[in-house]
Amino acid sequence: MPEVELTTYDPKYARAFAELNYEWIETYFAVEDEDRAALEDPENYALAPGGEIYFVLQDGEPVGTVAMVPFKGHSEGKAYELAKMAVRPDCQGRGYSHLLMQACIDFAKDHAADEIVLITNDVLGPALGLYTRSGFVAMPANTDTRYSRGNLEMRLRL
Repeated sequence: MPEVELTTYDPKYARAFAELNYEWIETYFAVEDEDRAALEDPENYALAPGGEIYFVLQDGEPVGTVAMVPFKGHSEGKAYELAKMAVRPDCQGRGYSHLLMQACIDFAKDHAADEIVLITNDVLGPALGLYTRSGFVAMPANTDTRYSRGNLEMRLRL
């Protein structure tokens, strides 16, 4: 059994944050300017505004990641965006995405958020299953236009 650990951001994991996300984005979609800005400067993307980046380490190596970013434009209460969730393909199916999801939910609750928002695409079946099982609900329309691939907005009320 591999040794599995959940940890928060450390600059030594910055490259892994980018690589894990570029992998899935390039597999299903095209990399966009918003992706590059987030992945090439994760500290300014997530940490500086008051968010966090989590990693699942398998035997000390980052194999999964997710960011929690303060959500701008939320008119009611406080919200975070769950963004840039990725698990290395050969490590999928081991429950790592559930560890990352729980870390995000705990983070939002610990920071007195009212909800978590995410933007996704309906072709990402396993991700949609995770989001739905975690309590996220699809919104009637996607109000976020940062990504051309984003065709589904989901929210989890806390």
